[in-house]
Amino acid sequence: MSHPGHPHTATRLGHHAGHAPGELVHIGETKTAEPRLLLIEFDPAHYRETPFAHLGDDQAHQPDAGTLWLNVYGLQDVAMMAEIGQRFGLHPLVLEDILNTHQRPKIEDYGDYIFIVTHVFEYHPASRTLNEDQISMVLGHGFVLTFQERPAGRFQPLRERLKNAVGPARRLGASYLAYSLLDVIVDHYFVTLDQLGDTVDELDSRLLAGQANTGTLARIHTLKMTLLALRRALWPLREAVMTLQHGDSGLLDPETRLYLRDVYDHLVHLLETVDLQRDLVAGMVDLYVSTQSNLLNREMRFLTVIATLFMPLTFISSIYGMNFDYMPELHWKWGYFAVLGLMAAIAGGMGYLFWRRRWW
Repeated sequence: MSHPGHPHTATRLGHHAGHAPGELVHIGETKTAEPRLLLIEFDPAHYRETPFAHLGDDQAHQPDAGTLWLNVYGLQDVAMMAEIGQRFGLHPLVLEDILNTHQRPKIEDYGDYIFIVTHVFEYHPASRTLNEDQISMVLGHGFVLTFQERPAGRFQPLRERLKNAVGPARRLGASYLAYSLLDVIVDHYFVTLDQLGDTVDELDSRLLAGQANTGTLARIHTLKMTLLALRRALWPLREAVMTLQHGDSGLLDPETRLYLRDVYDHLVHLLETVDLQRDLVAGMVDLYVSTQSNLLNREMRFLTVIATLFMPLTFISSIYGMNFDYMPELHWKWGYFAVLGLMAAIAGGMGYLFWRRRWW
């Protein structure tokens, strides 16, 4: 499906088939009405933010010396992306991967710059939905480019730290900025997993309390697929960060590599948490089946008790349906009441026996 004004936009992955390698096609959902750009320039002594509604607005802009961080919100403008690629010397295949929002998380070293693809997630407990965004980064000599599908405010705390000169970000420049961006993205996974963990615990408690309903199995399946999506994003990202940490790129100084070790540790922790929650969700299926079986057994036992109670009563009452002329109780004044009493005594005795044996 194409969007007006952007003929090279595709919303389904299969629409990319048939295009030449390096041909710029936006693949994915358009999540912003119009693309926007935010240019941040900083050094140990200065900080400046400059927003641009269009890339051409920067013609009169005089860049400062120091580190440059260009943040792009919205990927549907293919012409703008091509111009950014030309200005920063990006390979067409890099631009192609940025525009394809179904990329696998990865880190690629192109010599003059490092290309990073990550995914971020937002879980909404009320609607039980998981939103996914792709964030691409390019780390070069003295600059960092970030490409986001929409402005979500994830990097606002980092911008505040840069603005207020908190931490070593201004001093260490572009490589530390790239690490800080990765750290923010990875830390956001902890928030998502905490929210998912609350949902898993709540559902597990409901199952143990026997409060499962017809939608419980669907909720378990949704949780399972959500955790699978998180694992698919975290696993390759962990391998990519390890490769970046032990690589020989001159774009990363030794101090930044030490910080990357912390990001790697966080990713290992996150994967362990995802695997633990997946095991809990997998166990919920067995718990759900067991709960439903127990409920069915209780109902069948109750029905069996009722049927058993009525069996002798039916037997006694059926005697009076026999066609015999001589039945002494038929002409006895208290015969009817005696039989009713006998039936009540039998039912009461059997009920007491079932209760003592905890059959109901």
